[in-house]
Amino acid sequence: MKINFLLTLLLTILSFAPATAQEEDLLSLLEEATPEEASLTPSSFKGSRLINGHTIMTRRKGSLEFLIAHRFGRLNSGAYELFGLDNANVRFGIDYGLTDRLTAGFGRNSFEKTFDGFAKYALLQQQTGVKNIPLSVTAFASAAIKSLRPIDPNTEIAFSERLSYTYQLLIARKVNSKLSLQVMPTLIHFNTVSSARENDLIALGLGGRMLLTKRLSINAEYYYRTSERELDTYDAIAIGIDLETGGHVFQLQFTNSRSMNEKGFIRETTGDFFNGDIHFGFNITRTF
Repeated sequence: MKINFLLTLLLTILSFAPATAQEEDLLSLLEEATPEEASLTPSSFKGSRLINGHTIMTRRKGSLEFLIAHRFGRLNSGAYELFGLDNANVRFGIDYGLTDRLTAGFGRNSFEKTFDGFAKYALLQQQTGVKNIPLSVTAFASAAIKSLRPIDPNTEIAFSERLSYTYQLLIARKVNSKLSLQVMPTLIHFNTVSSARENDLIALGLGGRMLLTKRLSINAEYYYRTSERELDTYDAIAIGIDLETGGHVFQLQFTNSRSMNEKGFIRETTGDFFNGDIHFGFNITRTF
């Protein structure tokens, strides 16, 4: 009786062994056949602005970002002007995520009393996995209208003469967990210019972010103009830090630009950064 029982138990164990091996082989085949999921590279930059200019980042669908940008006067203006703190330019802006890839925004800059609107769309997003895309590319377009009244009240300026347009490709790569780099080929068109200038200006922007801690980074930005270098304007230079605190991102910076829209800081910067014509400023963003 005991022998029969042991034989039955042995045969039962042996009968399950091939089935278990077959199941393991089947699971291996299924794992090989299952496609690898795409993994988007997170947070190349903390905010939608690097310093003056935009980053590749777009808002999530349905999210609203409120931005306050502030630039004081020049640090080398001396103690009488409290080293620039007596003078300031400010821009209020609202950005809204129409989709996860498409963001539109509107703002008003006290510099030249300029209104601006923009749209940007994420063409490519850096990712690994089933798709290996090494770069993020975002298309950006904006229009600005200068509403500043002429010095002579009898002078009339047509609406079309006040308009300018900016077109950019924002190309970025998150090199590693700490370093992100971005280049910004740019075309700016002014409907009306003085005789010394051209209607179109081409520039190349370079920028980056170095993460120092989980919530603190140092940023830099530079725009090289390919023309008008002999005139009384300078390339825009800016350095600053980002500090993230929950839903807020605080950006503190030093720049030679007063304006906070593309046509202003890329083409109309009149301060020489290396001669001390530096403006202290900040950006504060709140996302809802």
